[in-house]
Amino acid sequence: MAIKEAGILFAIVALCVANVPGKRTLVLVDDWSVRETHSVFFRSLRDQGFALTFKTADDTSLALIKYGEYLYDNLVLFSPSVEEFGGSVDVSAITNFIDGGGNVLIAANSNIGDPMRELASECGVEFDEESSAVIDHLNYDVADDGKHTLIVAEPDNLINAPMIVGDKLKEPLLFRGVGMVSDPENPLVLSVLRASSTAYSYKPDEKIDEFPMAVGSSTLLVAALQARNNARVVFVGSLDFFSDKFFQSSVQKADKGKKFAKSGNEALALNLARWTFKVKGVLKVGEVSHHLKGEKKPPTSYTVMQQVDYSVVIEELNDDKWVPFKADDVQLEFVRIDPFVRTSLKPKGGKFSTSFKLPDVYGVYQFKVDYNRVGYTRLFSATQVSVRPLEHTQYERFIVSAYPYYASALSMMGGVFLLSFVFLHYKEDTKDKKE
Repeated sequence: MAIKEAGILFAIVALCVANVPGKRTLVLVDDWSVRETHSVFFRSLRDQGFALTFKTADDTSLALIKYGEYLYDNLVLFSPSVEEFGGSVDVSAITNFIDGGGNVLIAANSNIGDPMRELASECGVEFDEESSAVIDHLNYDVADDGKHTLIVAEPDNLINAPMIVGDKLKEPLLFRGVGMVSDPENPLVLSVLRASSTAYSYKPDEKIDEFPMAVGSSTLLVAALQARNNARVVFVGSLDFFSDKFFQSSVQKADKGKKFAKSGNEALALNLARWTFKVKGVLKVGEVSHHLKGEKKPPTSYTVMQQVDYSVVIEELNDDKWVPFKADDVQLEFVRIDPFVRTSLKPKGGKFSTSFKLPDVYGVYQFKVDYNRVGYTRLFSATQVSVRPLEHTQYERFIVSAYPYYASALSMMGGVFLLSFVFLHYKEDTKDKKE
């Protein structure tokens, strides 16, 4: 009886976890062996509360949306060689999934198929041709098979964004797969991990008779995209990068460099997954407050040149809990068409505040906070207010700078008075006419 109750309880817990927003994850694989060869990575995701649903990429029952609602929050594509997705899933469906706010983690290899290349192209990333690989004749591991495709990537080649890659790694990374380049005109694409200056991307078994697609540090091993709707997509050119073998393998360059007992793949892979699936780097706006200095409630409209207090609460997601955000570079803009005021906000326990004087120009304005930093979701807050001119009773009766004009007017009045007095009361002496 106890075993039966425990089974029912486990089923209820599993059902609840599967319905947790942000945790529903679909994993598409080429074959079921990936579940075994990449078990450490998948187990780590489960330990963090993600409900993983495994399916083959050509499963005829595949669907990302049903009755207008997305069935999953995250998508893991560990199926680089797929030629056609099954069910209602295709490249267009996946891009719509991203447009709807879904997150995607993509791993490729040298056997990359057209759907993966097309999907990457839609996101501003271009994979090299099929059967190509990243080659480095100077930075390859001692376990390489002679083609110099098992390369060693230094941690210094990682992007300087701890929110994405975690704390600075000490161990180098193992990589074996296809190279990428990013669209230089797409500012949303991030170069997470670059190859060394001696690397290039080409087919290992063919003679080089044309310039490679990617050479040196322009060759990307890991790329990321955060769309304007805060959806996140990460491209990794190596499926082996997430494998148990690469996680637990030792690393040593073939030139008898320093030997590391374990690669940094596991730490980087888990940090990438956490960032991709919005476990970290997520911000939200809380209470927004604005009012005249010395008051507590906002007026129906402000008057030019008044002193205003503004504050906004910003929170950060940390281990499924919202905690106060810590930063010293958040700014406020008071905007009509262009910003009339731009000032820094002072943080205090997650509350960012400032006080400033309204401009001497009336109109419809916005208190605008637009915070966009690498690794964080875009934070945007806009509050519209009206600023009216002074009423007739609010203008100064005597302006200090106009005192010379006041004096000239008074002197003119005094002169006219004197002239009038003299003209009216002055009488000339008259002589009597002689008879």
